[in-house]
Amino acid sequence: MFTRIDHVMICVPDLKRGMEQYHKMGFNIQDGGVHPGKGTHNAIAFTQDDYIELLAIRDLAEHQASANQPGNSHAGLAQYIAAGGGLRYIILQSDDLTAEVVAMRARGVDVSEAMDRGRRTPAGQELRWKAAVLGPKNPLPIFFIQHLTPVEERRKQVPGGGNHPNGVFTIERAYVITQDANAVAAQFAKILGIPQPPMQRGMVIMSDMVVFQLGPTGLGIAQPYAPGPGADALERRGPGPFQVLFRTKSMGAAARWMQEHGMPPLERGIRNTGEQAMLVPPELAGDVYIGFVGPE
Repeated sequence: MFTRIDHVMICVPDLKRGMEQYHKMGFNIQDGGVHPGKGTHNAIAFTQDDYIELLAIRDLAEHQASANQPGNSHAGLAQYIAAGGGLRYIILQSDDLTAEVVAMRARGVDVSEAMDRGRRTPAGQELRWKAAVLGPKNPLPIFFIQHLTPVEERRKQVPGGGNHPNGVFTIERAYVITQDANAVAAQFAKILGIPQPPMQRGMVIMSDMVVFQLGPTGLGIAQPYAPGPGADALERRGPGPFQVLFRTKSMGAAARWMQEHGMPPLERGIRNTGEQAMLVPPELAGDVYIGFVGPE
């Protein structure tokens, strides 16, 4: 079964610059290494059990040579980055990806085999996983992963992983914006093999939304009902992933760190849960909204 959001992939034109942006937001983000044969490299900010991945092209010729191989989630990456980059994929974790692929195909989902993948960290650590991607009949901004390297070992790739100055300790939700949340949510329900949840109103992103709860994390399919972050993302980039919301131990600590590192004060809003949330706008976060929620 799908157990949670594993990580989010945020694509940036320059990895060093992207790391600087996320450091200013209070994330302990470290060089993650290269993807052999794909021409890409990444940086990682681990929380307790999930993480941010910043991805950039390291070698354009190598990337272009591999981009059209079957099952390559990086196809179209150069064009995506040229259009501004941002949150490209929400990656869902499975505890048995081979069985999940069989189940998805039985539901009529176009999905690849569960393929072996891996990379070497700058410290020489080998990380292994299985991955599966959706086919052209189901072009949604998600793919699937089953880690073969235990999470305790994976955390070692990032010194001080999970210890962030902004107090973040988990992904709360990731959001996809669309013009028709009900229709797109029906596609997700088929792929995930779970019932479609009822619509609810999102007050901070000014969008109605369907939220699929995957373990401790939520995948939100949102449709703007008024001007706000959702409508802005839809107008600027069209349908697709646009926001990651993180839970922090201290909103005040996160806000102070950002202001101390040159970021302007962030606007706050009230969620439909009654909690305060604050958003880093796309121009300060690599063309994606980054949200924070938690106690003061």
